[in-house]
Amino acid sequence: MSQYYHQCRRYQGQVVTVKCRDGSSHHGRIVRVSPSHVYIQSNNRGGLGGFGMGFYGGYGGYYGGYRPYAVPLAFVTGIVLGGLLFW
Repeated sequence: MSQYYHQCRRYQGQVVTVKCRDGSSHHGRIVRVSPSHVYIQSNNRGGLGGFGMGFYGGYGGYYGGYRPYAVPLAFVTGIVLGGLLFW
């Protein structure tokens, strides 16, 4: 297992910023970690769901309207706790 796998497991449930090799960064809460991917619940709305009747019962959809997405651990170059960004 990589060092980032263990670091993601330690920060699971916390808000982090994940930096990748291609220069992109992903900000959100770590909701799941597999040996190959870290799943982040972003603060950006998107995907299915919304108000009224719809997928996942409507009114926000999956995880209150914020769908988690996977980031491959092979592309991760750094992880920073979200709380450290604001002091």
